[in-house]
Amino acid sequence: MKPRVRAFLRDLLDWGVLSFGEFVLKSGRHAPYFFDFGAVASGPALLRLGQHFAAAVTEFDAMPHVVFGPAYKGIHLATSVAIGLADLGLEVNLAFNRKEVKPHGEGGWLIGGELSGRRVLIVDDVVSDGTAKREAAGLVRSAGGILSGVLVALDREEPAPQGRLSASRALSSQLGVDVRGVASLGDLIEHLRVEQTHPEELAGLLEYRRGLLRVQAELG
Repeated sequence: MKPRVRAFLRDLLDWGVLSFGEFVLKSGRHAPYFFDFGAVASGPALLRLGQHFAAAVTEFDAMPHVVFGPAYKGIHLATSVAIGLADLGLEVNLAFNRKEVKPHGEGGWLIGGELSGRRVLIVDDVVSDGTAKREAAGLVRSAGGILSGVLVALDREEPAPQGRLSASRALSSQLGVDVRGVASLGDLIEHLRVEQTHPEELAGLLEYRRGLLRVQAELG
């Protein structure tokens, strides 16, 4: 595991972003863990979060012109990523959408940098079944943006609705761009295994991943 991934996961645990228990995902699947990036609320933590994302952004083949955060949780993530990239001396614009089109004032659904003709990287919290990312990609492309990739904090490694691919790999194939996580479920499991701080939670994650693999095999 890359040192930056280990540092990222350590920070997520320290910030309380990662919770263990019984949670229902948007896909309807029950999971033993949950990520809430609303817990990252202080200036120093947001800067640190942006630096983690920025390091992963620089590993893409092409640097984006714009980072796009889908409303709502993607908004503060995209903001922190733009700041994290600035900390590396890289100037990248920020954009995000409104849930509802504004009928007055400047109007429209887009806030921030221009998308048309520009490489746009979508940033968000997780990939579960990929639905929200497909919607965001549609928004970017409808505004004339050139989708260059999708970067999330965590690739949950959930199975796609059909076939033996993970949701992130299926999404990558559908959108024609790289879909990556700053970290993955596998990274999280390995981190907890090395740290030896959450043995019961680790056991739950291992059982959960075995279940995901069974689902993928059945779908295939």
